[in-house]
Amino acid sequence: MRKKTKVFIGLVVLLAGAFGCAIPYIKMEFTESAYYTEKDEREYRFFTPQILQEMPRISEKYEFSFINVSGPASQVHVVKFYGTSDTRQVDRYLTSKGYKKQATCDIEATCWRGSDPQETLYVGTFKDKNMVMVQVVIDFT
Repeated sequence: MRKKTKVFIGLVVLLAGAFGCAIPYIKMEFTESAYYTEKDEREYRFFTPQILQEMPRISEKYEFSFINVSGPASQVHVVKFYGTSDTRQVDRYLTSKGYKKQATCDIEATCWRGSDPQETLYVGTFKDKNMVMVQVVIDFT
């Protein structure tokens, strides 16, 4: 085989391998929603904002989700903690990160704002389900 042919075949194989590795990330970039746990490492690293990655785990059972809201451009990142309705550790954590509890909230939850004007955190409890839900809403409008 000629040297140019070998180089061309090697380049094609290399590009195919790179594309094969990139496909999962391309799919995640355009997904509308995702449901995952911390054990789903690729999704966890890709979808979970730093504030939720570092948040104290207030129960042993928890799961994450991501929703890409069409219309008014928003992304919603969620962690649900099951088996608890105590938000004190979450409140202390958010305060330590510089977030401020808001006097009013547009839903039945506690709203928190940090330095990013596009980001709002909602901390809600569902006592009938014994669950705490923390949402990070990023509004791109």
